[in-house]
Amino acid sequence: MNNRIFLLLTGVTLASTAFGQSASTQTSGLAPVETKEPNSAYKSAFTGQTRIAGVKTATSYEGKVLSEGLKSPWGITSLPDGRLLITQKEGTMRIATATGQLSEPITGLPKVNSAGQGGLLGVRVDPDFAKNRMVYWVFSEPLADGNLTAVAKGKLSADEKKMEGATVIYRATPAYNGNLHYGGRILIDKSGNLVISTGERSDKVTRPQAQSINSGLGKVIRITKDGKPAAGNPFAGQADARPELYSYGHRNVQGLALHPVTGDLWETEFGPRGGDELNRIEAGKNYGWPTITYGIEYNGSKVGDAIQQKEGLQQPVYYWDPSVSPSGITFYSGSRIPEWKNNLFIGSLSGMHIVRLVIQNNKVVGEERLLAGEFQRFRDVTEGKDGALYAVTDQGRLYRIDKK
Repeated sequence: MNNRIFLLLTGVTLASTAFGQSASTQTSGLAPVETKEPNSAYKSAFTGQTRIAGVKTATSYEGKVLSEGLKSPWGITSLPDGRLLITQKEGTMRIATATGQLSEPITGLPKVNSAGQGGLLGVRVDPDFAKNRMVYWVFSEPLADGNLTAVAKGKLSADEKKMEGATVIYRATPAYNGNLHYGGRILIDKSGNLVISTGERSDKVTRPQAQSINSGLGKVIRITKDGKPAAGNPFAGQADARPELYSYGHRNVQGLALHPVTGDLWETEFGPRGGDELNRIEAGKNYGWPTITYGIEYNGSKVGDAIQQKEGLQQPVYYWDPSVSPSGITFYSGSRIPEWKNNLFIGSLSGMHIVRLVIQNNKVVGEERLLAGEFQRFRDVTEGKDGALYAVTDQGRLYRIDKK
């Protein structure tokens, strides 16, 4: 499969006869891309909150499989020279060139618990990496009393074979004896602080901690590069709250991105059965889980009191039912495909495609499905230094998506 080129037509499996055709003309007001019945009959809070009109890209573009040699990749980010740093779930990192050649595994990282949804997760490099070679990552850390979402940093050695001085700088306590819902994304904001996502660990016994401002579970967290609460956090100085918290009421956040124009923080999180969410994060706000949700339990029963809207709890900008399982996200800020400018791209796991969302005035106005014919679980997507999109899949592929 290496170096095969696929023309990306929304929701269409490509046969060999399709090569050389151009993508469909950009259209607005098409039928919604989701055609399956929802899991519930819940009513949305406003028009356009789900099943928005479909769009199709006018520009001819292609997806290229650069490599199939990764082992359960989870996070991907760019190095200053345009190569890509990729985490692998079992606890190592790899470097990929623009042509898909992979380095040997980078070692020297703290031990991870890779069972279930755990392992080596999100990764980012320091803005001054060219000078200090510092890397920051999230992982599921095994402790005596359970597992938790932890953040570490280290210096990539000059020979790029190991991480030197790897140190855990933050732990989202309490630990829990389970292996689900770690969150795990990380980004670096314009102030140089780390923004981290955590999950509420899935089980009903831990879910209420998403609503507790004295717990690290089910949160978006903002810390310094040394793991201390960042200045200006919304709960600083509040006796009953953790000062590192930025927002709360989350289920399992696996997508974090900053809008290239507004600088706003956006996130995606998994709902239960239906109710996956896209949220624009504001400091100190409560995003509702498990009090409100548009999803139901996996067994078909209702979640809690089956409430979708409640005063003081934030509504998602957009939600999906059935689930698409949204994982890593990125905004497109490049110029190679102008119609994608400032659009949000989301890796979809159970949906097996990349979601393209057109967002205007903080509302979703169009949705497209890319690479749906690849039948891959897209775990993360990022914009490379060359302006192309790069994505990794659970099955071990690295894709480059760019103008044809």
